[in-house]
Amino acid sequence: MRHSVRVRRLAAVAFAVAVAGCGYSEPLPAVPAAPTAAAPLLHAALPKEVQDAGVLVFAADSHPPYRTIGPDGAITGIDKDIQDALSRVLGVRIEMEQVDGLPAALDGMLAGRFDAFNGPVKATEERERQFDSITWMTTHTSYVVPSGSSAGIAQADDLCGKRVAVVAGSVVESQLGRLSAFCQRGGSASATAVLLGDTQATLEAARSGRADAAGMTQAAAIEVATTQEGAFSYVTQTREQGAATDFLAMLVPKDEGLGPVMLKAFQQLFDDGTYADIIARYDLGDVTLPAPVFNVSSVTSSGAAQGPAQGR
Repeated sequence: MRHSVRVRRLAAVAFAVAVAGCGYSEPLPAVPAAPTAAAPLLHAALPKEVQDAGVLVFAADSHPPYRTIGPDGAITGIDKDIQDALSRVLGVRIEMEQVDGLPAALDGMLAGRFDAFNGPVKATEERERQFDSITWMTTHTSYVVPSGSSAGIAQADDLCGKRVAVVAGSVVESQLGRLSAFCQRGGSASATAVLLGDTQATLEAARSGRADAAGMTQAAAIEVATTQEGAFSYVTQTREQGAATDFLAMLVPKDEGLGPVMLKAFQQLFDDGTYADIIARYDLGDVTLPAPVFNVSSVTSSGAAQGPAQGR
């Protein structure tokens, strides 16, 4: 079986059952029960090994406000709230295991260590060759600047010629490339990307002076400016500066059979109001979609998109 994490869990259950049958008198470790499925048809559509294990394992890196991983390993944020809701709908537990950045999450899924990764990650045509994507948010790109900075960054085009810390392989890295092209067209120097592993590292780089600003999604910039009041300000990239609306998605390996099930699970969260409630909790109404979209880059490139993907 491909899923080593799941094999270990199933083996532990089998061992507990076996020793109990042999009259072993010591107390056995409890096997946590899966949540009761709110949508039995969706639970039944999950791959059999997922139903048997009663768990889906997600990769997780620290990327506030999507995911904040505390010193004790506790995870909070939009991603945690969404996955709790998906757990309820699918009738299986969802566990998150910490990884060091996006490449580790993608490689881990392909190696069978994780069933899914909920981003924030851009749905691209290249990624959709290996993963199914379920888009449930859009994003705009902002750049966080430490208060008192002498870099003179009052708007996004002031980033021309500056050092900008971004997460390697992220949506923001590609958006910074578009901003650099805008700079060059205007006769200015490109922005220099300082590539790092996660959002916290980009903030530390800006705070320490290794970078002049930290690039991140607009939602993350709002969260930083709000929770660290007075410590940072931010500027947002415009369409004239190469900004585009990017799609943020959950990714699952294509050979899992999970993609279509996850799409339907997300649709239920949209239909029953759970999605709207979670989005409102984080004040992100301007980056929402009216419905989840499956493999959005394939849909938009074919020109056959409907609803939120049209013309994007």
